[in-house]
Amino acid sequence: MSLHPDFHDRIPLILLVDDEKTLRLILRRAMENEGYQVLEANNGEEGLAICQDQLPDLILLDAMMPVMDGFTCCSELHAKLGKECPPVLMITTLNEPEFVDQAFEAGATDYVTKPIHWAVLRQRVRRLIQTNWTMRELRQKIARERLLMAKLEGVNQELLRLASIDGLTQIANRRCFDEYLQREWKRLTREQAPLSLILCDIDFFKAYNDTYGHQAGDQCLKEVAKIILETVKRPADMVARYGGEEFVVVLPNTEVKGAFQVAEAIQMELKARAIPHRASRVSQSITLSVGVAGIIPSAIISPTTLIAEADQALYQAKIAGRDRVILNLVEA
Repeated sequence: MSLHPDFHDRIPLILLVDDEKTLRLILRRAMENEGYQVLEANNGEEGLAICQDQLPDLILLDAMMPVMDGFTCCSELHAKLGKECPPVLMITTLNEPEFVDQAFEAGATDYVTKPIHWAVLRQRVRRLIQTNWTMRELRQKIARERLLMAKLEGVNQELLRLASIDGLTQIANRRCFDEYLQREWKRLTREQAPLSLILCDIDFFKAYNDTYGHQAGDQCLKEVAKIILETVKRPADMVARYGGEEFVVVLPNTEVKGAFQVAEAIQMELKARAIPHRASRVSQSITLSVGVAGIIPSAIISPTTLIAEADQALYQAKIAGRDRVILNLVEA
């Protein structure tokens, strides 16, 4: 007899678990006549061992057996296999309600009673296998969709990261800085806590490019960004490329004096690295002009006020001879 059309891709496997050899033989022939593959076990323990080695599509399980009865075997199958447990069709001579309840409580999907009604058995076997395959395909589809969603989420996170990172220096870009400053401004306004800003400009960078070339200039920008990033150690602090050869550091919960110390540490580290710059008018190595400003944010002023004051301090550092830090305290 040919299989149902739904089983065209592979032959379903049925496990017979029954201590009666004659009944197993009859059931095996009946199932093989329906086109199924069949495995046999003499008791519940053998059935468990087979399932751990080869998972069937359906288990025909006798309720009353020596060694391990069908109820215990069914419970153990669900405990060991979980969601992967195939449907269990319990076969029993007991038709009393309490035994039926016991079968379902043990995890049986359905049951038939002895003597077996073969037409009923064939239909239930076919239905249970079809349902099992449908549920398995559904679980696989859900798993694939979850994997796809996870991949898409990863791609979106990477796109978001790339949108926030300066392509050359691999630190935060101007857009990321603007968004972060806005968020911290609102938070620190609520907390009435200090916020400081450091604005840095590489001294005579155009002359550096003219002397060493633009590739060397790009490498210089990378080195300076790395030095600043390594010097600014707190996770809440942000280092960003502000534009061209300018860098900015956002220091939440930091008094302006603390920001001044961070700025001096950046300058000291930069000088220790001694990146050559023979075209500089103030040093033989790369230096920074730095403006520092600090404020306790308020709803009546905007973050642009802090930026403007840091920029003004940076301008003062340049006209004062460059290679220095100038501090500016914003009046709220």
